[in-house]
Amino acid sequence: MTYENLDAKLINALLGNGRESLRSLGEELDVSVTTVSNHLRDLEEEGVIRGYTPTVDYGELGYDVTAIIQLKVEGESLPDITDRLQDEKRMITVYEVTGDYDVIAVGKFEDTDDMNDQIKSLLTDANIRESNTSVVLNAVTENEQFELELDPDE
Repeated sequence: MTYENLDAKLINALLGNGRESLRSLGEELDVSVTTVSNHLRDLEEEGVIRGYTPTVDYGELGYDVTAIIQLKVEGESLPDITDRLQDEKRMITVYEVTGDYDVIAVGKFEDTDDMNDQIKSLLTDANIRESNTSVVLNAVTENEQFELELDPDE
């Protein structure tokens, strides 16, 4: 029996159902529960799989405004700003980027007043030189993950 593509198949199966049991995964992948368990443990230890979390629809919870915030930051203060953003309750994504801006953050807010308060609080930091905020009108796709490609010979 070959285990080529097993990790990719295991990841793809978990993307379909992150709560699937080891026994079900073993049956689906045609390997033993022990093999699934060992590979899963290795993927977790390597940091490939970093947890099992629900996909939350924030809109259903009353967070109706999504904003994309772009920031130009004084060079040496970049880590401080990204740490601050990471600690902000409603910032769901924070990126350090190349291009015109240094940071892009995505936040979820109850309404535009809530968004405005959060952004104004953030912009009191003298190390933020410039900002640009865009409000998302329609999330065509969000929080999507993609299945891994498998070796076609497998």
